[in-house]
Amino acid sequence: MGIKVAVVGAGALGSAFAALLFESGTDVVLLSERKDHVELLVSQGLEVSENATESRIVKVPAAFDINACEAVDLAIVLVKSTQTAHAVERILPILKPNSAVLSLQNGVGNEEIITDAVGESRVIGGKTYVGSVSTGPGQISIGLAGKTTVIGEFDGSTSTRIADISELFNRARIVTHATTNILGAIWDKLLVNVATGAISAITGLPYGDLYQIQEIRQTVFRAVDEAIEVADSIGVHLSIRDTEVIWNNAKSRLAPDFKASMLQSIEACQPTEIDVINGAVVRLGNRYGVPTPVNQAFVAAVKGIEWRQRLENTRSQKPNRIGGSVD
Repeated sequence: MGIKVAVVGAGALGSAFAALLFESGTDVVLLSERKDHVELLVSQGLEVSENATESRIVKVPAAFDINACEAVDLAIVLVKSTQTAHAVERILPILKPNSAVLSLQNGVGNEEIITDAVGESRVIGGKTYVGSVSTGPGQISIGLAGKTTVIGEFDGSTSTRIADISELFNRARIVTHATTNILGAIWDKLLVNVATGAISAITGLPYGDLYQIQEIRQTVFRAVDEAIEVADSIGVHLSIRDTEVIWNNAKSRLAPDFKASMLQSIEACQPTEIDVINGAVVRLGNRYGVPTPVNQAFVAAVKGIEWRQRLENTRSQKPNRIGGSVD
């Protein structure tokens, strides 16, 4: 299958997809706005460890300058939700009239942003449970065992492009299934994120510790129940409705010391994706008249942490009395 692919976003997950696709023989380029990161990948390659095995170097093609890139048939968007609009606008020059744009991002709402930029017919929905974490500059650790990816058309139809992309991913050892209910698949993943992301960011605890605290379990269950009620109100067909199963599924898929991506963002003093996860539940709950008090509390707490970090960052940059910076 001779299609050219761009992976938009060179974080841990974007780098993982680009590396796996490249190793399978796909013509792929990893796009990043961090010039220093691109230069590191070009000069040294990406160091990849997989399922706790020894690492290998993957010389995945990477680019900073969009104008120097060829047009692509498929763009896979794997940036944080706060960067979606800018990232998609940036890749417009390399999209063909029939190029597909696939979002594998967390949360609800990214697809609407992408649709506004590229048009409805180009957009494909997807969710992935592949795990990847950055272990250092130009280094990632990938978890593939038992992890699946789901893609589909938003109108529920079957299409050649979905079949082709599924084949492309499976050849790269990214176990992928097509679905005619991609909105349901997106919400299935959202429920896991609702259960684990915000509470991990607030408490600073990795997955293993979260599951030891009964009060966390009780509170998280209420947050997930709110999200299920919102999904029902907007007509989403969920594949799993049992809150305990959703909670335990998150536990079984990840190592006890794994940190939710929202906690990773907090620890890196970066904006979180709270607005497209618990925030999306609150926003849609308000629209459809569904109370979401627990999710509102989670959003407020994470926003408060982000605000505190911004204040601390601003204070640390203030000059001292003799004109230097504050230590």
